[in-house]
Amino acid sequence: MLGLVFGGAVLALGLLAGISLGVGAVGWLGFGDRGIWLWREILGALDPSWGLRVGKGLGLGTSAGPMPATLAQFIVWDVRWPRTLGAIAVGGSLAVAGALMQGLTRNPLADPGLLGINGGAALAVVAAVFWGGDLSLSQYGAWALGGAAAAALTIYGLGSLNPGGLSPLNMTLAGAALTAVLSALTTGILILSQRTLDDIRFWLVGSVNDRTLPLVLQGLPAMGLGLAIALTLGRALTVLSLGDTMAQGLGQRPGRTKVWGLVSVVLLAGGAVSVAGPLGFVGLVVPHGVRWVVGQDYRWIVPGSAVAGAIVLLGADVALRWLLPAQALPVGLVLPLVGAPLFLYGVMRRL
Repeated sequence: MLGLVFGGAVLALGLLAGISLGVGAVGWLGFGDRGIWLWREILGALDPSWGLRVGKGLGLGTSAGPMPATLAQFIVWDVRWPRTLGAIAVGGSLAVAGALMQGLTRNPLADPGLLGINGGAALAVVAAVFWGGDLSLSQYGAWALGGAAAAALTIYGLGSLNPGGLSPLNMTLAGAALTAVLSALTTGILILSQRTLDDIRFWLVGSVNDRTLPLVLQGLPAMGLGLAIALTLGRALTVLSLGDTMAQGLGQRPGRTKVWGLVSVVLLAGGAVSVAGPLGFVGLVVPHGVRWVVGQDYRWIVPGSAVAGAIVLLGADVALRWLLPAQALPVGLVLPLVGAPLFLYGVMRRL
């Protein structure tokens, strides 16, 4: 049964990706003045021969369509494909990172921001812009990934120094303290430098708009490696949710699981932030929805969160482009508006 649900979710993600390639500021590719269908225009941009064959099959003739092939190719390959791929990768990575955080800390309110991952990435980018001037999005990505890694190492060090070792409580407390410090430093730099605020404010909101394919590909190795590690931790995380003592009694090594889980979170969240900026609520809300469907087994929660997170972020971005095509609003503005009510509803259902 769960296999069918997972397969249906993957199919839904594929259909949503196709819609994402079609909708944007210039409207639906293929719904121009001559009524050429969406898929003919998209396939024609990928390969002109496909577009012609599809057009003939639909009885649409062999004309070039409502826009030149070179323009359609630019829109699909250079604008919408990187945006679609980025939303899928970032949404899935943030959701899996949130699921891992909730499993490692046994805290249902945990997300990648709890350990200061987002805060470390944001501070690194803000500091780089403050001292180095204008940076490209690719440079933003490199600094964000480095800042996320530095924050995680700090959390590991602070948590390990406490008498209880790297316990869920110590990780949570150290993460909350570090997040407050990083947020204060970031705010201080932005207050001191209006130029830095002007340069960085759009990135700080979080968006997959205007992302280039090289930028997305720059973050994919980290996110892919993080997901691979997370998938190997499924059984260990399920056992760890019973407590460290019970996990040890069942032959697990909680310390090793926590270290590898933290490494996975850094790679997933750091790679995601490097591409889209510090997006919120995906890592907090999506894992709860997945658990409601698949239960408490992390062997299903991890891949389910990856697919569900991709659907949520890509769906929000597509909805923005559909409803407000000329505004270019960052998706980071919409996620809290949608995620907060859903999360509150879930909390109320448990009361």
